[in-house]
Amino acid sequence: MGAPREADGSVGAVTPQDMQFDEPLPLVSGAVMPSYSIRYETYGTLNAERSNAVLVCHALNASHHVAGWYEDDPKDIGWWDNLIGPGKPVDTDRFFVIGINNLGGCHGSTGPASINPATGKPWGADFPVVTVDDWVQVHARLADRLGIRQFAAVVGGSLGAMQSLQWTLRFPDRVRNSLVIAAAPKLSAQNIAFNEVARQAITTDPDFHGGNYYAHGVVPRRGLRIARMLGHITYLSDDAMAEKFGRELREGEFKFGFDVEFEIESYLRYQGDKFSTYFDANTYLRITKALDYFDPAMAHGGNLAAALAGAKARFLVISFTSDWRFSPGRSREIVKALLDNGHDVSYAEIDAPHGHDAFLMDDPRYHGVVRAYMNNIAT
Repeated sequence: MGAPREADGSVGAVTPQDMQFDEPLPLVSGAVMPSYSIRYETYGTLNAERSNAVLVCHALNASHHVAGWYEDDPKDIGWWDNLIGPGKPVDTDRFFVIGINNLGGCHGSTGPASINPATGKPWGADFPVVTVDDWVQVHARLADRLGIRQFAAVVGGSLGAMQSLQWTLRFPDRVRNSLVIAAAPKLSAQNIAFNEVARQAITTDPDFHGGNYYAHGVVPRRGLRIARMLGHITYLSDDAMAEKFGRELREGEFKFGFDVEFEIESYLRYQGDKFSTYFDANTYLRITKALDYFDPAMAHGGNLAAALAGAKARFLVISFTSDWRFSPGRSREIVKALLDNGHDVSYAEIDAPHGHDAFLMDDPRYHGVVRAYMNNIAT
């Protein structure tokens, strides 16, 4: 099964790895993680100078599985496989690419479903709230273990882009280039509101049990379904939804009831059902809070330019015209603050119909910009 994918520019079959950390990690919240494990994948080869490493930061429901596929499940293809691989915009023939599942995740790294060594039971509600800055500090610890003192680039879309930006602030000497894709310097009130409705759907599910549902042998599946359905609406543009589904009826006529009638209803329920089978509700709560809390300008009286003054990296900022959740205007705020500091920044606004999800799509204009920028790094 591997050969055809490799011929298409895939990194091929990949194997996740785990790295254990027993050094306590102080968190922004004041809590301390006594120990933790981080799951990650790597693609390509680290050069002798250890100067060609690229870190990929994931968005809300993604993971360390960025590219390639698994030997025992060839259909499980990395979420950014169209962008990363041999000869692709992020070329693994040139770069050593690392994907990490963040602390608090549910895809192998220590998270709420993991065993708390102090109790011998799942962390559950006791797992601390984590922030973007906490994740960046974990990334840096993993890089230290791999002998990487400076990344050629840190790349991310959406929440991943916030991590890429935070890297340039927390460790300005350790990242040469930051790719900030489909991002915002902080969430709007509307975005915080969407996240709160999703969290309420989960926490008011009778099977939530205050976050300790593991002990009851249940999952707050109904809440997760609604949270995913709500989120998915915000990831798509109105035009993309209209083109894909319109007002198509499943059976061609009204049924005058409350079961699925429109194709869009069927799609959202399918997405919600699928999500509820593999994503942890406690992880969802914590990741959306990390999104809400991200605001580097807050410590500078709301002045984003002051917040970004200490960055030393070069920047590529990309937005998409139909992204109404993180609109191009939000990316331009980042660009202006960088330019106000005289930083080296390139900006591309891609005319794409897909909404926020455009950063995941195989759009030739978008990929062309990333390819050109990465080629300049490589040469």
